[in-house]
Amino acid sequence: MLRALAVDDERPSLEELLYLLNADPRVGSVEGAGDATEALRRINRALESGPDGPEAIDVVFLDINLPGLDGLDLARLLTGFARPPLVVFVTAHEDFAVQAFDLDAVDYVLKPVRRERLAEAVRRASDLTPGAPRGTEPPAGPAPRIPVHEPDPDQIPVELGGVTRFVAVDDITHVEARGDYARLHTARGSHLVRIPLSTLEDRWRARGFVRIHRRHLVALRHIAELRLDAGSVSVLVGVEELQVSRRHARELRDLLMRRP
Repeated sequence: MLRALAVDDERPSLEELLYLLNADPRVGSVEGAGDATEALRRINRALESGPDGPEAIDVVFLDINLPGLDGLDLARLLTGFARPPLVVFVTAHEDFAVQAFDLDAVDYVLKPVRRERLAEAVRRASDLTPGAPRGTEPPAGPAPRIPVHEPDPDQIPVELGGVTRFVAVDDITHVEARGDYARLHTARGSHLVRIPLSTLEDRWRARGFVRIHRRHLVALRHIAELRLDAGSVSVLVGVEELQVSRRHARELRDLLMRRP
């Protein structure tokens, strides 16, 4: 069973997280800490106890916005330990996902925390913990039939603050690579999704999206200008000017010339 530590300086958020973790059958024990200093002391005791000791911790569910030493700082400290616990970030801020996964975080859960989303994070931590159960036991009797719906190709789901919204693909002007994530840009804002840019490139090629750079995928219909300046190529998408790499410049010019 997983042994967990939850870290959050807001008492209601911490109590809710402790409640949800205690309710998960894959979590054997869970403690709480109100700041990074308290958490670090507890983790040090766990490391001194050893992986099979009574004080051991398998995974830390960690808020980012903490007083003093923040969650990212604590995670960086843990990377210097010989056998640190796994880290799952639980935060209201979506903008730190890239930094979080650079620190080898297992998952990045947005607040307010939904039970099923936290259960997915627990599953991922469980799969990476030796000796921990790999998921819950199947329920007795036949499983209920659940209707399967094909994803809508005209929309993409994005999670923001525990709410899933659906963004129309036609509204997306360009996509920016952020490690294992991608940031979708529209005229009204942007959204972070856990999908690699290469996957979106394959999925949306037939919808008029083209790679212009290793970091950018652009919808041809949203390109307002193609700019040439001393051998440098860029495109104007909305109010943003994006650079086009040399390897993609010729293909892009040909596609724009054929655009109706």
